Amino acid sequence: MKLSTDRILTTHVGSLPRSAELTDLLLRRENREPYEPLALAAAMDRAVRHVIDRQKDTGIDIGNDGEQQRVGFQTYVPQRMTGFSGESKRKRSPEYADFPVFAAMMAQRFQRRGRSMNAPQVTGEVKYVDTDAIKTEIARIRGAAGAGKPFTDQFMTAPSPGIIATTMLNAYYDNHERYVMTLAREMRTEYRAIHDAGMVLQIDAPDLAMERIMFFQDVSEREFIKNCEIHVAALNSALEGIPREAVRLHCCWGNWEGPHNHDVPLDVVLPVLYQANVGGFAIEFANPRHQHEYSAFKRVPLPEHFTLIPGVVDSTSNFVEHPETVARRIEEAVATVGDRERVIAGTDCGFGTFAGFEWVADDVVWAKLKSLVEGAEIASRRLW
Repeated sequence: MKLSTDRILTTHVGSLPRSAELTDLLLRRENREPYEPLALAAAMDRAVRHVIDRQKDTGIDIGNDGEQQRVGFQTYVPQRMTGFSGESKRKRSPEYADFPVFAAMMAQRFQRRGRSMNAPQVTGEVKYVDTDAIKTEIARIRGAAGAGKPFTDQFMTAPSPGIIATTMLNAYYDNHERYVMTLAREMRTEYRAIHDAGMVLQIDAPDLAMERIMFFQDVSEREFIKNCEIHVAALNSALEGIPREAVRLHCCWGNWEGPHNHDVPLDVVLPVLYQANVGGFAIEFANPRHQHEYSAFKRVPLPEHFTLIPGVVDSTSNFVEHPETVARRIEEAVATVGDRERVIAGTDCGFGTFAGFEWVADDVVWAKLKSLVEGAEIASRRLW
């Protein structure tokens, strides 16, 4: 990963809004409805070129393909592996029971979406078989990113073994740990492909925070942490041979505009995050439920070999943060870390985590990212 050696660099967490055409085609493919493969490929070509050009025009330093080629940040995996079928019947956050009016509003707002809550379950031996898909994604990114002004650095996302296991539930393996370790073995193919392509690998691991209120909602906090340690051990095995400085890890509490009143505190999970063989962490700090959690680093300090990518722009509201607000958030992060070079300004989460499930309007997203860049420029003038 590039560091902020002479100014605060900017990035985001991964997904960016998709066009209505691309969303429809991705959902059709995932739901096994009729679609035209050539039309989907052409739509992906246009979408990847568009979001890469927009990131460059906006001034984002470390960019990607906006996950335009995937229906969801982790639910695309069964398309590349054997062993998945049926439906998982995933648990819902307890906030839906706490706030039934909110739950009804959510159901009304997102009537057509992908299989994020009822993704396939694992019913057979998991094997990563479709390596053409990741190769095609990489080739499409390279082709689009190679034109015009280059990024300072480039990244590509992939889900952690743990979030795959807690989304596509186990109906085959003897126990959860064996399932997670098997996924780690198979996902190594994708991780290695991204690294070998010369891009920073971003591991999306909301299982290390969000899943406290989802998959692990019925166990003790101690049991949750124990499982998180298993997840990190599995991830480390999958990352073997990839230098930690070539990997960043994103951890969040779930990318939806909701109460989040059951979220696990950051300082509970920080010691587990520090066990990961990665070079940096992208963590939410802009949304109202977690803005105060820089204090967690006072209790559990960030080791010197890690970079922090704090979310200084929220990913679920249509407020466009003022650049001065962004600058102050960056300065707070630098004060917390104690080293301006190890802070890169980012967003809380993705803006298009699942196709058809976007909280922020497309034009507002780009205004937010522009404010992120302008805020980083203000902070850099003060910090340097």
